Amino acid sequence: MLKRERLLAILDFINEKGIATVNDLVEKVNVSDMTIRRDLDELSKSGKLIRIHGGAQSIVSNASNELSHSEKKEIHIQEKIAIAKKAATILENGDTVYIGPGTTLELMCEYIEYIKDLHIVTNSLPIFETLKSHKQVDLFLVGGSYRERSKTFIGGLTNTMISQFKFSKAFIGVNGIHNDSIMTANMEEGTSQATALNNAHKKIIIADYHKLNKDDFYKFYDLYDIDCLITNKEAGEEKLKHYQQYTEVIVSD
Repeated sequence: MLKRERLLAILDFINEKGIATVNDLVEKVNVSDMTIRRDLDELSKSGKLIRIHGGAQSIVSNASNELSHSEKKEIHIQEKIAIAKKAATILENGDTVYIGPGTTLELMCEYIEYIKDLHIVTNSLPIFETLKSHKQVDLFLVGGSYRERSKTFIGGLTNTMISQFKFSKAFIGVNGIHNDSIMTANMEEGTSQATALNNAHKKIIIADYHKLNKDDFYKFYDLYDIDCLITNKEAGEEKLKHYQQYTEVIVSD
């Protein structure tokens, strides 16, 4: 197979599957993994695909792959509730907290009990709606450009406002975690989350176990720089031990 034919075959396969690993492509076109990695780098530099850890993702399918907010609310509900309850117990009197967008974090807000002098900053409209009648919470909604798909405010104005706060804790949801890479589907959303994490004394990632070993479009932070990951015990001993190499792992009850 000529190089041009191989590159077209690789691109067609990734566009069909959405995401493909190096091993998938080695089997598909019958060349070495080093050749595949070079081909993927070349296709990525030319803007034809998105290079991710261990493989590549289709640009064509990426926009449609992200679930809507309403779709996300309907999946893995019990797993999300379990880690949402665990996350809520970390809040303490006097905390100034950033809570990022995400359906698990919305659930977490439903389990916030009485805490004195709790200040919460968010750029998520659903989280604001959940907490606005909570009498014990001093609540601040950060504005900006509204992203309907996740019902979140993003952009330069959002980031500027978030950067003015200092947080005792930041709670961040993700679309995927693979080794030390923390990923989401939207670059601007990820940038806002990274800004909040940089300004937080304690950085906390909340991810149900289905998000572990999963790639997504945009890496916005390193797991090494996170203080703790809250996930489900159903992830299994092997996977939990793997992620304990990068950060403290707290599991749901």
